[in-house]
Amino acid sequence: MLKSLNTSSVFHIFGYLILMLGLMLFLPLVISFIYSDSSTMGIILSILISIFTGFLIVKFTKKNSELSIRDGFLVVGLGWLIIALFGALPFYLSGAIPSFTDAFFESMSGFTTTGASILSDIEALPKALLFWRSFTHWIGGMGIIVLSLAILPMLGIGGMQLFKAEVPGPTADKLTPRVKNTAKILWIVYVGITAVEVVFLLFGGMDLFDATCHSFATMATGGFSTKNTSIAAFNSTYIDFVITFFMFIAGVNFALHYKFLIGKFNSYWDDAEFKTYMFLTIGISLIITFSNYFAGVFNSLFESFRHGLFQTVSIGTTTGFGTHDYETWTSVSQILIFILMFIGGSAGSTGGGMKVIRLIVVIKQGLIELKKLLHPNAVISLKVGKRVIPKDVTFSIIGFFLLYVFLFILVSISMTFLGLDIVTAAGTSAACLGNIGPGLGMVGPTENYGFIPAIGKWILSIAMMIGRLELYTVLVILTGGFWRKR
Repeated sequence: MLKSLNTSSVFHIFGYLILMLGLMLFLPLVISFIYSDSSTMGIILSILISIFTGFLIVKFTKKNSELSIRDGFLVVGLGWLIIALFGALPFYLSGAIPSFTDAFFESMSGFTTTGASILSDIEALPKALLFWRSFTHWIGGMGIIVLSLAILPMLGIGGMQLFKAEVPGPTADKLTPRVKNTAKILWIVYVGITAVEVVFLLFGGMDLFDATCHSFATMATGGFSTKNTSIAAFNSTYIDFVITFFMFIAGVNFALHYKFLIGKFNSYWDDAEFKTYMFLTIGISLIITFSNYFAGVFNSLFESFRHGLFQTVSIGTTTGFGTHDYETWTSVSQILIFILMFIGGSAGSTGGGMKVIRLIVVIKQGLIELKKLLHPNAVISLKVGKRVIPKDVTFSIIGFFLLYVFLFILVSISMTFLGLDIVTAAGTSAACLGNIGPGLGMVGPTENYGFIPAIGKWILSIAMMIGRLELYTVLVILTGGFWRKR
């Protein structure tokens, strides 16, 4: 029997999340002072509103008891919505994005690590807001709730419920018995790799501001850049390969990075999902490389490989950075890029999409069904590596796969009703549901989402949140049974 919703504890956590966001806004405020830009007063107002609202909620609510599973879903689902609303304030109150709908879209795109933007001139944005865009990526990459578990002990109540609802992938494995310690470990690895990337980008000629912003976006597989033409603006082979490498490792399960760092050096190669992820990346990038080269898109094989590899990893990990307009590439290349939008990164990574592990399970289950046609009485276990996947997990993954495709179709149809052509509608749906950013058609790598009607931006914002939280976490809140008293 399900417990009743513990609304007081849920809102108590919301209060702390809003307070935490208000404190985070001091970082872009410092940037605003350093560069003396025009966003200072808007950020100050955003801080005051966030801290005052958070304080009032915490003051008039209290944590009563252990959170239930339903409480955990509600905290994570509505928590992301609330954070995106308050995260939009700096854009809106500074006047940089005068429409609140657009400001909310930009904020949700940041926190969900989607990287879809309504801005046509990114470089015209004040430095502090450019930093805030990238920082929302970085916060959302590992997750607001996981961050809360790491630094706010008072949110330790019901920690596993929040952790399961937040962490991407079919399973949420704990690295340590205590969820709070697991969250801290994940964040230490996350911060450490980000810092290393900053150093490498500095060696490539980026200044500290650009290096930090792009490292935030890379490790979160977000894709917001400080430049109108994204990574292409730097025109550097070195920077392309550095960001390609860090995008690739951001798409790997972070638990494997931790195991490697503590001396388990075979952790990557022993993981079936990692090997599939690596071979998919290599195979697709080579096909795109040779397809574009022989079609004359690039004059040299190396340039074709450089851009083909970068774009394969960028879309495959759902980062969305760009070094070249892939809509000018061969049809084979574009089809493969579109397929990559659905696959995404590994479970436990910051990447979006369906996740590689789910693709493996769905394909293996399909092959098992073919074998059963020849051997109806055979008992065949589904294995990924050395691990047997239980039937209930397999059914859950197949259900997720079908639901994902259904939502993609539903959002695509919604976009066509708003006047978008079929290619653009499918592109927006795949890009937002998969947290990728650039899509196809009028939302390709050189365009933006500014032209989409307001209602469309709200639909796509919700699609971003649903995709980031693995569908079920958000959709379960919309069912009648969730709110029914038991």
